[in-house]
Parts: sequence; structure tokens; C-alpha cells
Amino acid sequence: MPTNRQILLKSRPTGAPSAANFELVSTPAPEPKDGEVLLKTLFLSLDPYMRGRMNDGPSYAAPAVVGQPMVGGTVSQVAASKNKDFKEGDVVGSYVGWQDYAVSNGAGLTRLDPKIVKPYSLALGLLGMPGMTAYAGLMDIGQPKPGETVVVSAASGAVGSVVGQLAKLKGCRAVGVAGGPEKCKYVVETLGFDACIDHRSDKLRDQIAAACPKGIDFYFENVGGATQRAVWPLLNNFSRVAVCGMISSYNDPNPQTGPDLRSVLVKRMTVRGFIVTELAPKFPNAIAELAQAYHQGKIKYREDVVEGLEKAPEAFFGLLQGKNFGKLVVKVA
Repeated sequence: MPTNRQILLKSRPTGAPSAANFELVSTPAPEPKDGEVLLKTLFLSLDPYMRGRMNDGPSYAAPAVVGQPMVGGTVSQVAASKNKDFKEGDVVGSYVGWQDYAVSNGAGLTRLDPKIVKPYSLALGLLGMPGMTAYAGLMDIGQPKPGETVVVSAASGAVGSVVGQLAKLKGCRAVGVAGGPEKCKYVVETLGFDACIDHRSDKLRDQIAAACPKGIDFYFENVGGATQRAVWPLLNNFSRVAVCGMISSYNDPNPQTGPDLRSVLVKRMTVRGFIVTELAPKFPNAIAELAQAYHQGKIKYREDVVEGLEKAPEAFFGLLQGKNFGKLVVKVA
């Protein structure tokens, strides 16, 4: 059997994770039993939510297990099959984490159609969890109407980039907030947002206000922190806020408090946190619409590809610091 490299969660971090929290080990690849398949990892997704899974506290999902491969979405190829539903060579969406090989009984595997999911790494981004998150958050919570103003934090990222482009397709004004002039230029010139503000600006609120002369009707929250504080006073009456992530505080053991909730009452706002898996019934429509828009060139999508499983920890640290540009994917094989 081939060698299986695994990156284990060695310990739980306090504050920012480091290389000391991970361990690379090599073992023989497992052999599939009757009813199982051997999966070879082609691509591994790196996402901000993984930082929360490294903790040992209450959350919406069970924590990653110390001494086991770090969790993560994957695209895998069936290397050997003893399961009648899958044949050798099938490419599937999976969730086998940071390793070269894994066995599965087929539960949770999704066979990928190369006519739709092309390249296959799209199953980890636009046509995977980030794309579904963007679609569900905008359409289910945001309920965009033509002429409204939508603001998206982390606008150049895997989720935010899709939110803003979908908002434009629905007839809205889309304003992004991103880190640095290069990302802001990409958000406007390539993705087609109406404006993009650098979150490092010392006049962040004033610049967001100037880009949103009619106020903000929907805010897609990926970041929290200074961006949230700048946006909150600009939200209109009956505005909606979808809370998807708070990446600015993931490494902070003492995160800052949120906004004064009196404004929620006074402005009659709707503020809703959501986990994408709760909206799974909407996924087929979301995949169909996003795939069509992508292949027609109406939605642009960018990947930041890292070569080699061993590079995953370093790439993950960079993700939490905003160093990636687009959807971060590790090409494993």
C-alpha cells in the first residue's frame, strides 16, 4: 500500500496557532474493507472555521480531535473500491481532512460531475461550502432587492467575492471591504463591485459612508472588529445583517465586545448568525445558479493554490492573517 502522510492536530493553541500545534506523520495507507473505498486526496480546502475547531469549547460543531488528522473538506479520487456505488477513478467531494489517503463507507461522498465542477477544486469553493455560504446568506437572510446597498467584508475572499457578485446580479449596489489596495482593485475591476474600501484605512467609516450615500441595507459579516464598528452606524432602518464569520477575533483570547444592540431595536434590524449546513435544502438551486453564472462568465472566481500537503499549516496561518488572495486550496496530488 502507498504511504499516507497525515498532519495531526498535536495540541490546542492559545491565541494564534503555530507549527508546534501540528505534527506530520507517515503511515501505510489503510486498506478498504467490504463496502468501503480508499480515497486519495487531490485537493484540501483551508478555511477560517478550522481555527474554531482547534479549540475545546462549545461551538456549533465538535472540536477536532488531538492526535487525529486535522479536519477539512477535500476532493478525492477513488483509488480502490469494494463499494458497489463507487468505482475506481470516481472523483468525489469528501471530508477526510489533512491526509493523503482515507477509507470511507461512502456516507457523505458526493460524486462530482466534470461537466459542471470544472476544475474539480471548484467543489471546495464556488460550488462547495464557501459558495453555498455566500448564496444562502445573501438570498435567505439578505433577501436583496434591486436598488439596495449591500456591504461585504472580506470581499476578495472565497465567500465575500461571491456575495458581492450575486448582489450585483440581483440589481444591488455592492460595496466591498478588503485588505490592501491590490485586493480592492481586484474587487472593483475584476469582480465588478461598485466600490471597495481598504480596511486598514484610518478613515474607514468615512470612506464606507461615502461609498454608501443611501446607507446600508444588508451587511454580510465575515470579519467583525473595526469593519463591523465602521459599518454599524450606517445601517438603515429595517436593514439585515448575516453573521457568517468573525475572523478578526479568532486568535484573540479576549475579543472586543460587539455593537450596542439598542440600534437593533431603534432601527428594527434583523441580525442573524447562520451555519451553512442548516440551509442544505437550498444547495441544489444554489449550485445550479452559481455553476451557470460561472460558466457564462457572469461570476469571476479566484483560487490561491498551495502545492503540497506539508505546506498546509503555514498556508493556514497566512489565511488567518489575510495573506491569501482568493479561495485557499492545497493541491495534494
